[in-house]
Amino acid sequence: MKKIRTVRGDISASELGFTYSHEHLWTNPPASQKDRDLELTDYEASVSELWRFKRAGGNALVDATTLDYGRDASKLLRMSIETDVHVIATSGFNKHVYFPKWVEALTVEEITQKLVRDVTIGMDGTDAKAGFLKAGSWNQLIHPLEEKVTRAVALAHKETGAPIWMHTEAGTMGLELLDILESEGVDLTKVGIGHSDRNADPYYHLKLAERGAYVQFDGTSKIKYHPDSVRVTLIKNMISHGFTEQLLISADMGRQEYLHAYGGGPGFEYILKKFIPRLMDEEAATQDDIDTIFVKNPARWLAEF
Repeated sequence: MKKIRTVRGDISASELGFTYSHEHLWTNPPASQKDRDLELTDYEASVSELWRFKRAGGNALVDATTLDYGRDASKLLRMSIETDVHVIATSGFNKHVYFPKWVEALTVEEITQKLVRDVTIGMDGTDAKAGFLKAGSWNQLIHPLEEKVTRAVALAHKETGAPIWMHTEAGTMGLELLDILESEGVDLTKVGIGHSDRNADPYYHLKLAERGAYVQFDGTSKIKYHPDSVRVTLIKNMISHGFTEQLLISADMGRQEYLHAYGGGPGFEYILKKFIPRLMDEEAATQDDIDTIFVKNPARWLAEF
């Protein structure tokens, strides 16, 4: 039976439960990122937000904080133990503007082995292992260093079986990233394309799904990009075309201003308490659809060990 790799160890897919498939509990972006609202380094605030998620009905959370974005496996492990929420962490990279200098200096093979170690031995000096791999692209282009780490992620996936999640800037370049992964022999049914709702193009989403990938809408509640009415329409499009089993939904609340415990909002409770009821009120999704999107799909995507 395939397992899901959490920071506390491997679990069966049936143990995962209700899952947010892209969030952040602990982040510390490099100094080049001047917007420090993106910094989540208050342990008590972050763990309090995770407690809110659990009390609202959450069981598991996928933390997408990467090597170049201040990942701290010891904090993730401690939060998971304290709350008994399954936390799945990543190894990999965000986008080229955050990359450490060693990404350019090392070969693809050397980067691959760093990723493999995180998945098989442990991250950041701990025994907590990464449960998925991450790479990404820039807006409307893939920087050469982004292609380099994407190929390293593909090789690490083939060596470890760890699933893949791709950052897309403004929801662009998803198809091109799939081309790179496919050229390295990756099974695209183990790949999630994040931020897809930022590019609110139903045709584009169907093309991603037709390639076999998971399409992730992770901007829920973020009206600065689109009102949730747009996301409801995008979800209806995916479901009506038969792609419910390739849809992932989360909120990517990686800012202090998004989280109650940091003084912001709407917080981790939003999807459970407001967005899912709206989907059902507007007949955009049934209870079976909700179970598929938030329980079955994350478990199927993450279960590979």
